[in-house]
Amino acid sequence: MPWRKCIVCCIHNTKLVKSDGLKRLKTVPVLVVSAAILLAVIIIGVGLGAVQIPATDIIKSIINYLRGFRGADQAGPWQTIIMQIRLPRVILAAMAGSALATGGVCFQAVLRNPLADPFVIGVSAGAGLGAALGIALSEWLGSTGIALLPVFSFLGALLATALVYGLSLKNRRVDVGRLLLAGVAVSSFLTALMSMLIVWRQQDMQKLVFWMMGSFSGRGWEHVQVTLPYLAAGLISAGLLAGRLNLLALGEERAFYLGLRVEVFKAWALLTGSLLAATAVSVSGVIGFVGLMIPHIVRLLVGPDHRILLPASALVGAAFLIAADIAARIIMPPIEIPIGILTALSGTPFFLWLLRKRGQY
Repeated sequence: MPWRKCIVCCIHNTKLVKSDGLKRLKTVPVLVVSAAILLAVIIIGVGLGAVQIPATDIIKSIINYLRGFRGADQAGPWQTIIMQIRLPRVILAAMAGSALATGGVCFQAVLRNPLADPFVIGVSAGAGLGAALGIALSEWLGSTGIALLPVFSFLGALLATALVYGLSLKNRRVDVGRLLLAGVAVSSFLTALMSMLIVWRQQDMQKLVFWMMGSFSGRGWEHVQVTLPYLAAGLISAGLLAGRLNLLALGEERAFYLGLRVEVFKAWALLTGSLLAATAVSVSGVIGFVGLMIPHIVRLLVGPDHRILLPASALVGAAFLIAADIAARIIMPPIEIPIGILTALSGTPFFLWLLRKRGQY
């Protein structure tokens, strides 16, 4: 009824408008600073390695490459290292970080649970199983294998999402305890299937094991080209969700009175989160806790408004994963640490802190 919508709108406006001025003051600086940090981390990521490249040479090489200059004589001695090895790797790390962080925001908003994360609730394991299956079948798929990896990942992520969501329902609501238990169970089961796949494909064992721990090693522009359309679709979809996620945060009943088709919208948001998680996993392997930590950190800076939270999380997530990739390369040279190990070392204490804060053990 119209009067009910008016009442709910008043409640909504009373809660959100009070701090609008402060949020607007915070929003632009946070986004600008996040973008500046991301740019700086990209330059650092391209410059660091077995050969150190100054920032000025990096910028000159990229500009010369875009202007069409090729070769050491025209574009400088570093162009091959920058454009063919380091830059695509750094860009992929940024893409995966933004996808995982944005997907984490979607899962946390829909499930209304700060512990929801593609890794914690088993979605990353599902995407990993799908991608591992695609890798195992690559000799039969031929040149289309790389292009189909995100599709395999997405199907695996959908399977995991459906299983965890169905198992966590209690009286038609998501129960926190069931969500965690279902996530652990589904993730363990799917990880076991991945292990069986590794045993079956012994010729791909080393590649699959290293990929399962998360890494951007050996990635090139072909991976960027394959991943970009899926990432763009996921981020655009998340952007379209932003305003409605704010309505959902008021509660499902109030959101319904405001005209939101709650169940359809939740399915859309879960599909978006699954697509983003699958996009990241298809190129990076299973990297955990990025979608858990980054949304919380950004939420402390910009507040709960998803119109701001989503783009800020994408920027911070991209910068974070590039920084983690840099650390993976320089901590134990010449050995490269799988990036999933570093994110787990930082994310596990954060997860335990959240559990303690919520009184869940």
